[in-house]
Amino acid sequence: MNKRRIYDVSPKGKQWAVKERDADRAVANFDNKVDAVKRAREIANNLPLAQIVIRKQDGTIQTEHTYGDDPFPPPG
Repeated sequence: MNKRRIYDVSPKGKQWAVKERDADRAVANFDNKVDAVKRAREIANNLPLAQIVIRKQDGTIQTEHTYGDDPFPPPG
């Protein structure tokens, strides 16, 4: 079973960062949120199982999207 990789799209100063959860550095930084979300979706679509968490300017979660073969409901 593939482990879900989670990417956060969040504000970083005046920019927006795409960062894999628990990574030290951002995958990429953008001047606007639209481009950051687009890049996060590209990354997620190329993985077997991924999730993106899109945050608002204040850091709270706006929405989440899961990509790939998400086993929901989980077996068992």
